[in-house]
Amino acid sequence: MRYAETGFNLEVDLTKGNIERVATDPRLTALHLGGLGTNARLFWDRVPPEVEPFSPDNLLVFGAGLLAGTPAPGSNRTIVSSISPQTRLFAYSMMGGFWGPELKYAGYDKVVVRGRSPKLVYLWIHDDQVEIRDAEHYRGLGTLETAELIRQELGDRHVQVASIGLAGESRVFFASIEQGKSSASRQGMGAVMGSKNLKAIAVRGSKDINIAKPTEYIELCNQALAYIKARDGHPIPGVMPILAGLGSPQEMKVHDEKWHTENFVWGNARTRRKGFWTDEVHKEWTNTLETMRTRLLSCHNCPMKCGASIAVDTRICSYMMKCFSKLTYTMGAMSNLDFGLRIAQKATEHGLDAFSAPQTMAFAIELYEAKILTDEDMPDFPATGDERFYYLLDKIVHREGIGDILADGTYWAGQRIGKGAEAYAHNCIKKHEQLPLKLGMLNPIYFLMYSTGEKINITQIEGNFPQEPFATREEREAFVADWPHIPDERFKQWYVEWEQRGEHSIPNYPPVDATCEIVHWQEKMHYVDDCTGICAGLGSFPLKPPFHMHNLPRLISAGAGLDLDEAGLDQITKRNRTLVRALNNRLGLRRKDDKPPEDHWRKRFPELEKKLLDGYYKFKGWNEDGVPTAETLRELGLGFVAEEFAARGILTADGSPSAKEAAIEGAAQ
Repeated sequence: MRYAETGFNLEVDLTKGNIERVATDPRLTALHLGGLGTNARLFWDRVPPEVEPFSPDNLLVFGAGLLAGTPAPGSNRTIVSSISPQTRLFAYSMMGGFWGPELKYAGYDKVVVRGRSPKLVYLWIHDDQVEIRDAEHYRGLGTLETAELIRQELGDRHVQVASIGLAGESRVFFASIEQGKSSASRQGMGAVMGSKNLKAIAVRGSKDINIAKPTEYIELCNQALAYIKARDGHPIPGVMPILAGLGSPQEMKVHDEKWHTENFVWGNARTRRKGFWTDEVHKEWTNTLETMRTRLLSCHNCPMKCGASIAVDTRICSYMMKCFSKLTYTMGAMSNLDFGLRIAQKATEHGLDAFSAPQTMAFAIELYEAKILTDEDMPDFPATGDERFYYLLDKIVHREGIGDILADGTYWAGQRIGKGAEAYAHNCIKKHEQLPLKLGMLNPIYFLMYSTGEKINITQIEGNFPQEPFATREEREAFVADWPHIPDERFKQWYVEWEQRGEHSIPNYPPVDATCEIVHWQEKMHYVDDCTGICAGLGSFPLKPPFHMHNLPRLISAGAGLDLDEAGLDQITKRNRTLVRALNNRLGLRRKDDKPPEDHWRKRFPELEKKLLDGYYKFKGWNEDGVPTAETLRELGLGFVAEEFAARGILTADGSPSAKEAAIEGAAQ
């Protein structure tokens, strides 16, 4: 008997119209857990690097986390994986909501989609009944409208629907997959879904999930719930509101946006607006949020309320607003919250990533003002900022005129436009737009997370270690006094000795070795969450969460029947992290790609940055170009990767960079 997981994947070939229920190998669960881990293994085995993102041979995999659908609080995440059209790398975008648990209740751990349908279709999964259905009558419809009409067509309001909008159909590189109270937004998973002519996947399940040790498992879940309640009643003092409590993050509860609006940057991620937040703005934005926010929302089996239902008009159905999306359009357009919530409704219906879309529009406006784009490129371009954003949104999702270029994101659009436009695409990591955040002095922890993180989303890389030190040593000592989550007591000392000014302040502190361990810890927590399906808001993202490396092995063991201790879980996370890196190495990722935007920090330190990358690579067991060594691969049970790297000339037989690789690197430098 399989525990926590169902032991079956649903394989769908849209070209042939073929559907198969395929038993999975339990040994892969022991090696990779589930979710991201087994997604990555599947891509290594079945998608060679020659496959293009929009090729029928590219896979689109919806992988529910190992614990998704079980009683563990917040265990509801689905990892959607493919080869990204924007980064051209292995992508993994996470969505919460109710879809993943429903898939498990239907009897499947993953939906593996390949091929391309000759017409627009949707997939209907109802336990053992699986159908590919015509969806031409949904063409051009929004994500929310599509989901509601499919539920009406199926006659069941409890059906969970993951769908794309016009952006996905048009293969916009930053198109999202929307589903109820969450979305897979980053790296263009909606575009890949559109390339397969797949409008939606609807799921309804009625089966049980087996738990290996149910009594122990429920006890551990109750302990987590008690901790969540205690933490909710005692927010951490001295940090920004969204970090004081649990959640991922709970920005939709927050009215005071002084920290975000004055510290993040506006427009095309360039302009700080110090002094923007006044009593008048606070009053206006509070009224806007209270008027449009109908209620706070949670995902499946989660006590936190991190999102909100937003209704911009009584004639339009409400939509789900997620965390920082609340501000992205507002800040991109230099506008107000009322505009931001209104355009976000349209963008959600079209199915667009709320980080990339507003920055791409602001990028276009900046090019227009710099006369790189002209009235010939954008005929009838409105004079005001708000109307310009609506104009550009419509052009992008239809891939009409300049929208056909902008739909590829700022990096690729800059390459196509030329005339110096490349310099305006300045806020990308690995060709993908990042949060509009520009800072002063380089922070070594964040330098490594931004540079090496392959989720391409800083909020899904950072986590349990505070972002900055408290002002006084007494405050820092009070913080670490109750900090059982850390991997080792040294972490307490590193934080206590971290200062805002002086010898132990950034960029020289934490030291390189400490920085590598801190980043490794935060990264490890995210990999556990992305494999088990536990929400980052209860594990890897917040300070002092209910789930950590000391209690997760017992939870996973009791739920899935694995015999895990901390060392074993650590080894699995190393294996999965290394496999994801190897996938991207096979797709061309090297040291030259591990860098933040050039203007992310005003003060940069090239020698220190080199030491940080060198130290991180050494800590990970990678060579100087960021490729895992053959020794590391074999130690982690990934000898098959070492063999393929040798065959492809990425590594020599002894695991060192090949002459071919050295020549490529020399040319890049």
